[in-house]
Amino acid sequence: MRGFFVGIFVSLLSWWGLWLIAALDSTMVFFLPLGVDIAVVILASRSRELFWMYSIVASAGSLCGAAVTYYVGRRIGEAGLERFVSKNRLMGFRRRVEEKGAVALAVLDLIPPPFPFTACILAAGALQVSTPLFFITLFLTRLVRFGAEAVLAYFYGRQIITWLKSETIEYIGMALLAAAVIGTAITTIQLVRKARAHRRPAGKRRVA
Repeated sequence: MRGFFVGIFVSLLSWWGLWLIAALDSTMVFFLPLGVDIAVVILASRSRELFWMYSIVASAGSLCGAAVTYYVGRRIGEAGLERFVSKNRLMGFRRRVEEKGAVALAVLDLIPPPFPFTACILAAGALQVSTPLFFITLFLTRLVRFGAEAVLAYFYGRQIITWLKSETIEYIGMALLAAAVIGTAITTIQLVRKARAHRRPAGKRRVA
């Protein structure tokens, strides 16, 4: 079992694995806080001559996943958004859009986890902000975030590689993978329940 998890973890530490993790991380169902950031650091440390490429791959993958979430938001609209985002948070998103527009939501990506940026992307679609401006700003902010991490990995790569070779890190990787599977399953179940509640006719809804 250990070899199975380690094999998956190692295979994901490639340019295509990074793209996949980044894309999934921007969707509503995937759960792995700081997973993309960790992958960027590890890959940039292992291949220092290509450190610059990994920030671009991560940003591009993230943008693809964000596009899916954004257009889900467009489809459900502001009324449907209340099923997935708390009322207070939705009011905050709406206020930022009214005051500063699409850029105000996109730059929230610079706030580290556990800030729920996926909810922000969903809100951007539901509130119908400027699509080109939102995605250009989002790509640039992610490029800054992942680029800074790649640069740090470039300069401190040797120390990071030594650290990664330890057995402890192997177990941490397995734990993160297991957490991603469990967290994703829980998130998916919650989304399905909310979607069913939204579709249920008003007369058949439960009375509290």
